[in-house]
Amino acid sequence: MTTASEPGHVGTTYADSRPWWPEPPRPPEGSPDIILVVLDDVGFGTLGCYGSEIATPAIDALAGNGLRYTNFHVTPLCSPTRASLLTGRNHHSVGMSLLSNADSGFPSKRGTITPHAATVAEVLKDNGYSTACYGKWHLAPLDQTSSVGPFDQWPLARGFERYYGFLEGISDQFYPELVQDNQRVEPPKTPEEGYHLTEDLVDHAIDFVSDQKSSAPDKPYFLYLALGTAHTPHQAPREYLERVRGRYDQGWDEVRAARHAEQLRAGVIPPGTDLAPRNDSVVPWDELPADDRRVMARMQEAFAAMVEHTDDQLARLFAHLERLGTRENTMIVLMSDNGASQEGGRDGTVNTIAYENGDSVTTAQNLAGLDEIGGPRNHSNYPWGWAQAANTPLKRYKQNTHAGGVRAPLVVSWPRGITDSGLRSQFHHVIDVAPTILDLVGADMPELRHGLPQLPVHGTSLRYTFGGADETTRRGTQYFEMYGHRAIWHEGWKAVAYHERGTSYDDDVWELYHLDEDFSECHNLAAQHPEVLQNLIGRWWSEAARYDVFPLDDRNFAERAARYHSASSPRRRRSYRYYPGMTRVPGGITPLIYDRSFTIEAAVDMTAGDEGVLVAHGDVCGGHVLYVRNGQLHYEYNHQGTRYHVAGPLHGSPERLAMRFTKTGQLCGKASLWCDDSEIGVGTIASTARFMIGWQGLTIGRDSLSPVSWDYPRGFAFTGALRHLDFTLADDGPFDVHEVID
Repeated sequence: MTTASEPGHVGTTYADSRPWWPEPPRPPEGSPDIILVVLDDVGFGTLGCYGSEIATPAIDALAGNGLRYTNFHVTPLCSPTRASLLTGRNHHSVGMSLLSNADSGFPSKRGTITPHAATVAEVLKDNGYSTACYGKWHLAPLDQTSSVGPFDQWPLARGFERYYGFLEGISDQFYPELVQDNQRVEPPKTPEEGYHLTEDLVDHAIDFVSDQKSSAPDKPYFLYLALGTAHTPHQAPREYLERVRGRYDQGWDEVRAARHAEQLRAGVIPPGTDLAPRNDSVVPWDELPADDRRVMARMQEAFAAMVEHTDDQLARLFAHLERLGTRENTMIVLMSDNGASQEGGRDGTVNTIAYENGDSVTTAQNLAGLDEIGGPRNHSNYPWGWAQAANTPLKRYKQNTHAGGVRAPLVVSWPRGITDSGLRSQFHHVIDVAPTILDLVGADMPELRHGLPQLPVHGTSLRYTFGGADETTRRGTQYFEMYGHRAIWHEGWKAVAYHERGTSYDDDVWELYHLDEDFSECHNLAAQHPEVLQNLIGRWWSEAARYDVFPLDDRNFAERAARYHSASSPRRRRSYRYYPGMTRVPGGITPLIYDRSFTIEAAVDMTAGDEGVLVAHGDVCGGHVLYVRNGQLHYEYNHQGTRYHVAGPLHGSPERLAMRFTKTGQLCGKASLWCDDSEIGVGTIASTARFMIGWQGLTIGRDSLSPVSWDYPRGFAFTGALRHLDFTLADDGPFDVHEVID
């Protein structure tokens, strides 16, 4: 017989059995829905509520009924910040010292989050939350992002039940390479039909909330919305570009001064805070040639238009919560992953691939693309002067450990839980966000998960700041490191060293700032307080050892991504065969053709009149494509906007079409076209990519997203039969793709 205390009983028949149902995990009654919005490369002084003229009324309203943090810090780069954000641990400790693009061969540089560091999504799901991620991931090595995985570092394997977005660190906003759950998919519309990625992501977020409140209204959710705004390329719909036209003709000096004045007026920065001097190589606006001012103003317009467009999309999401009646108990956290980007260079660029290859873009090249800035036909990034304005009143940028790289906006709004709205000046760091979320829902980071011991949480909950602005910070120390740049904050003091790539770390000069009195790091006190500086430097080395910072590595990430691969990486092959029906091969897995001879050969069945793309790799910024049109075989190599074209006439009914690239010197060569066994065309490719040909991946039989060439119609699917297509790499490159580089 079953007693009342037993959960149930299985007898011989239904009549002598008692059914029971296991209780699912449930968070405490009244636990909030949580929306975590992450902006990209949005500096401290970019949003309206942080002193900017850029119109962000939805975000400003969020801050108005919630909290604005003015002393919130992040890492200086996107993947590390996201790893710390989701785990509550320092980024080196979890394996993400730099970007996820490559595994550099050391525990702190795997480009993955160790399974010994559970994510907040994993813990919330274990505790009864629904979870969804929409937007940028950038937490899986890019050579593990094809449609065959491995999937253990994709969103669905790290705690999210639904995913829609892009796995890479950058995305064309009009032509994104999308993933839904664990499958690559095509965008639902074209730019001509009004497509923009931010609108698409917010549509999915709205649908997720509707599903949740319709099917499980009592079950809270965690929604991670990681937008591409405002990472390059800066792209927005035409009407947004038009509404900011001419706004920035006065230049960055006046804009930065106006933002600084507004920050002082609004209390975003303490009284007496100095405006940092111009960063190195930032030219006074009035000293620039007229053509430079014209193109640089247009680049800032594209950035502002992108931010304003994003604010409107967030307004749609926030309004949807109001319509559902759930806004009161929804905690919305909005932040940026790092400071404004220096990756546009001194002059800005309409071609972001040039930066990745260590090359500059001339004013003439930028002017040639002037009318396309902000649209789908180029990828712009603004110059250093505008990036420093985005970081007002701070110095330096993303990648650096000075304030311009690591001090970021943070807005927290939760009407039911935060009644004392306003500014908060306590020092905090991105590792504090996950502990805050878990604190609010009464969940603990487990000591053991799936049999694996877990790293301790390094962060501290911000919940104590919700009650008042006068609370003393509960953080004592925080280190920073990126590309060899180093810094440490301890009890209001900060020591920071800027590192020149390729130089000895012993030659770095450490600076000292008392941030409690010098918000913008303008007054170096190293000479006045040498004992404080030495204490902080010693503390940095101690913290670095504690959190697995070493070895220090200042090499360019694109070089590392091109040269360093795990033993199982597809990029360690010399030959590739692709078959029709395959999905897009992401850029991190494409053949390493850089500065080496290689062959592309397509096995085809075709007759006169058949045409189309055989293979396309890259996008409007750079790439190469082999295609058939008007009875000719064509090969175009787009090197950062400089296009080299070779063509030759086809004959008969070809079975093999090929392009053979022969390296003739460093980063240059000759392309020859072949129809079966006959050479039909030859041409010179005077300049080729050093580390990266284009952000977009590779497709065969079509060119369906951002086009490599403008010489054929959209997509241009091959009308013949493509049996397979082969890449074969020679061994005359700068490194052996088979070997791990020491």
